[in-house]
Amino acid sequence: MNQVAEEILMHYGTPRHSGRYPWGSGEDPYQHNRDFLSRIEELKKQGWSETPENIKKEFGLTTTQYRAEKALAKDERRRLNVATAKSLKSDGLGETEIARKMSEQLGRNINESTVRSWLNQESEARMNRAKQTADFLRKQIEEKGMIDVGTGVERELNISKEKLNQALAILEDEGYPIYKGGIPQVTNQGKQINQKVICPKGTEHKEIYEFDKVHSVKDYISRDGGETYEKKFHYPESLDSNRLMIRYKEDGGINKDGIIELRRNVPDLSLGESRYSQVRIMVDGKKYIKGMAVYSDDMPDGVDVIFNTNKSKSVSKMDVLKDIKSDPDNPFGSLIKDAEKGGQYWYDDPKTGQRKLGLINKRADEGDWNEWKDALPSQFLSKQPLHMAKKQLGLALTDKMAEYDEICSLTNPTVKKHLLSKFADECDSAAVHLKAAALPGQKYHVIIPINSLKDNEVYAPGYEPGTKLALVRYPHGGTFEIPILTVNNKNKLGKDIIGTTQIDAIGITSKVAERLSGADFDGDTVMCIPTHDKSGKVKIQSTPPLKGLEGFDPKDAYGADEVKTGSDGKKHYYRNGIEYRIMSESYKQQQMGVVSNLITDMTLLGASDDEKAKAVRHSMVVIDAVKHKLDFKQSETDNDIAYLKKKYQTGGASTLVSRSKGQKSVLKRQGSPMVNVKGKDWYDPDRPEGSLIWKTADDAFYETTKIDKKTGKAVKVVKTRTQRSTRMAETDDARTLISDADTPMERAYADYANKMKALANQARKEVISTGKIEYSKTAKSTYNKEVDSLMAKLNTALLNAPRERQAQLRANAEINSKINDIKAALKKSNPNATTAELNKMVKNEIDIKKASQQALTKYRNEVNSVSRRDRSIKITDREWEAIQAGAISENKLKKILDNTDVDSLRERATPRATATLSKAKVNRIKALSASNYTLSEIANKLGVSTSVVSKYLKGAN
Repeated sequence: MNQVAEEILMHYGTPRHSGRYPWGSGEDPYQHNRDFLSRIEELKKQGWSETPENIKKEFGLTTTQYRAEKALAKDERRRLNVATAKSLKSDGLGETEIARKMSEQLGRNINESTVRSWLNQESEARMNRAKQTADFLRKQIEEKGMIDVGTGVERELNISKEKLNQALAILEDEGYPIYKGGIPQVTNQGKQINQKVICPKGTEHKEIYEFDKVHSVKDYISRDGGETYEKKFHYPESLDSNRLMIRYKEDGGINKDGIIELRRNVPDLSLGESRYSQVRIMVDGKKYIKGMAVYSDDMPDGVDVIFNTNKSKSVSKMDVLKDIKSDPDNPFGSLIKDAEKGGQYWYDDPKTGQRKLGLINKRADEGDWNEWKDALPSQFLSKQPLHMAKKQLGLALTDKMAEYDEICSLTNPTVKKHLLSKFADECDSAAVHLKAAALPGQKYHVIIPINSLKDNEVYAPGYEPGTKLALVRYPHGGTFEIPILTVNNKNKLGKDIIGTTQIDAIGITSKVAERLSGADFDGDTVMCIPTHDKSGKVKIQSTPPLKGLEGFDPKDAYGADEVKTGSDGKKHYYRNGIEYRIMSESYKQQQMGVVSNLITDMTLLGASDDEKAKAVRHSMVVIDAVKHKLDFKQSETDNDIAYLKKKYQTGGASTLVSRSKGQKSVLKRQGSPMVNVKGKDWYDPDRPEGSLIWKTADDAFYETTKIDKKTGKAVKVVKTRTQRSTRMAETDDARTLISDADTPMERAYADYANKMKALANQARKEVISTGKIEYSKTAKSTYNKEVDSLMAKLNTALLNAPRERQAQLRANAEINSKINDIKAALKKSNPNATTAELNKMVKNEIDIKKASQQALTKYRNEVNSVSRRDRSIKITDREWEAIQAGAISENKLKKILDNTDVDSLRERATPRATATLSKAKVNRIKALSASNYTLSEIANKLGVSTSVVSKYLKGAN
């Protein structure tokens, strides 16, 4: 026998010694395999089965760990066989002779086909993929620290779950600890997302809750099953600044502030098939520009890019641009779209023929602005006439009542329970957020400057010419910020830049943008509402601009008049020779909520135009404070914000509309909530039936010691752990949140919230009384192809899980950092304040719920968390038959339903329409008609013919 082969057979060892079960001494060539694989084979001969209980008892492993260990042991055995076969092959032996020799050595028959598979290079590569994946993850741990390896990471990396588990087992045995824990959902208090983290050696379990230190591998992908890994993101190529021109304020840049104009047909500056995109372009390797990119046919010679700015010529060309970040994976501070989705592109250089990376890095593309929700926020509707608010709130309510009626008629109990649970959550959320039904034709659009229009016109190809459009930008100050424009789709410049078929962009003049709280053209969006048509049923109230806002430019009023670079290497900003503090992005988000609530309360409580102008001026400063480095503190003083808060918001938000989402601390909760129904141990007769009952966490009360200031001795005290909720969520009667002024608008919203709460409770009671479809093995066999198809679709949909976890991690880290920063600032100005007092002051300073939602939205965008629409499972007719027949277990069906479009699901599940509509649907028809929906629009919404709609509008019962 070949000496090398003998060495391999006799001494081949394993680098893995977990200590969870005994490994061999190496005297026998397969001692380590016998300790595990052979032990399994021996146990099975004795009738042993691979149940979780047996695995735990015999090996001390979970099922997942056992499978990973077993797969690795098989790979080790195969690796040894491959090494032996290759060694014998190098001695000149043929496959037949190798099979004979190895059969003798192993004491079992080895055929030639098996030897051929051992000598196959692809087969060997597959065997090594777990080790390659472990090497990749080890490098990531060394570079980044803690790494998220929870649900969906294998999909993100494009490898199998088994290969990931095998790699994790290798690393765990090397001493890299793997911990599990929960990530609080920043916008859904009391609920969490499960996380699984692999950490550097020596890391303690508690450290995984430092969310800003848990990193993702989402930027990497394997295209060969785990053998190699490559980055999805390619570091941007840089534009030579000689090709860039700055159009300053004096030259008209202010009229297109934020617009990036590109020369057409330049290979490295292509927007692909899009006419407009929100982009980032690196310049000279150290700066970048950001904004909305469009093509231009009016470019000076030698210039390929024009950046429009509202800055003066006193600012140097490079100082207009932004500094890139030091993060090599995120030099723009905001992640761009994946290359697969058009974020980056490659082209063939016409001069060299080489393949190069283009200069365009897309943040958002034409069509991406269609995903905004169509609803009327309370900060807009509460400032409109009371009759409009009542109508739209009533429409939202009738929509929900009709939806409940429809769900209750479903024939599939599992689907029915799923939809009822979602419905209850939506009703609870509706009560808190107070969003009303959208008006007909209402949409959100990104704005692009078309200054050849008149100031009372809008270029909007998604609307009929002559249509009157009301434009609303958020945060919304009042009716004086709503321009009503006439659609003019004949404008040549509009056609050239936006096109004639695009539905997510509109063109307006810079003067109109100025009225919209000084909107910029770098990706700002507005809500558009068709209004003032012939029927007169939709009439948006718009009032003249406030005199106190005329000519006000926050950048001129509160921008720096001098910028210096300090000894610390950072820029310092001065006005009138005095340095001022720059607002952070996180603080800006919080302050936008604060000033928005202030304006809402002032409007409802009858503030004067002069007072409103002060609050709105400050809101305009806050909106632009980060982007343009404004002195927001001076604005706060000049505009009497402290006085206005004292007058209209004593003790915080004062009206129901702003109080609803206000934070409220509750005792820390544990687990999922129970439904309050009679006969249950947790039933509370003082709470409505169907409401949620939470279990107080076991560690909500804890004992600690503190020093008694009088005696100097340590005394024991009992403290509590709390968590955040909202005022509306914690009350059973919305009327308790109405201000002392008891305004009619507040009563309208309170009535709406209480009815939504009642619907949610009713839905939860219905869930409890609904059964389930029994799982059928026969049906699974009959519909095996459909079951496999649904599982594959579910696998694709779940790919989003690691991205969502990363968004939640970042959002949690930002909110915690924000709270700590505010607390530190408050501590500095209130050195004698107790911890409890500081916590109370923090709650008055920050709308944590709103800040959390804004942070989560921001980070979902940054990590490219896939939209629900893009990952929704489309169920075919045959797959639906399989579901109805019980071919899918209830647990897996729940996961499928969680990733299926609700409307599509409801359409599948709803029985055939009957000739008679329910009372709820009849009421919905009438409400839609009263809000100016056409017969065809109503028919489409309800899934009936226009003749049926007409019949009920004429009085059919």
